[in-house]
Amino acid sequence: MQWSWSFVLSILPDLLRGLVITIEATLLAYPLALVLGLLLEAARRSGPRIARVVSGVTQFIRGTPLLIQLYVIYYIFPDVGIRLPALAAGVLGMGVHYSAYAAEVFRAGIESVPAGQWEAARVVNLTKAQTWRYVVVPQAVRPVVPSFANYLIQLFKETPLLSSITILDLMGEARAVANFHYRYAEPMILVGALFLIVSLIAGAGVRLLERRLHLTTNHSLGRSA
Repeated sequence: MQWSWSFVLSILPDLLRGLVITIEATLLAYPLALVLGLLLEAARRSGPRIARVVSGVTQFIRGTPLLIQLYVIYYIFPDVGIRLPALAAGVLGMGVHYSAYAAEVFRAGIESVPAGQWEAARVVNLTKAQTWRYVVVPQAVRPVVPSFANYLIQLFKETPLLSSITILDLMGEARAVANFHYRYAEPMILVGALFLIVSLIAGAGVRLLERRLHLTTNHSLGRSA
């Protein structure tokens, strides 16, 4: 089968529409993963019994494929009365899946906060919620921002799995076009190219963010010196 530029131009609007859904799903699932990850890590530090439960939950989430989790949420949850639209199910599945990884990143960031900061918060009579909000989280997030940014790119590249639960994201649109026209080369190569373009742009943003954080940290150290 020969490459057809006219066919490429005819299917490009459909693929771009799918790309918008892909980006939308990523931007909705990502903050959900961060919030759930922080809650998981906070719960893990509330006591040994809860810590064991949280550790078991995160190990289960990380140890099972995201595709299986999406299938459970979209196809099995309705059997117990929980029905979600396809996009909501996809966002929930990706958010929960990546929250287990976000919790580990938060764990590394929180452990980097000096013990004296926790003690100082107790001395000035801050509540636990205030300690987390004003003391711990701001200091814990900064050193792990690059890791979170890399997870954002990884989550974006996982979105083709959403086509398995009927979402017409970028991959879903490409499959629909390919199956309708019985031409697979152009749509699949275009999908790869669009994912590569967005990933390269996001990667450049991550590197810029890392440089800015590095410069800001060095500037702050220079002022304190």
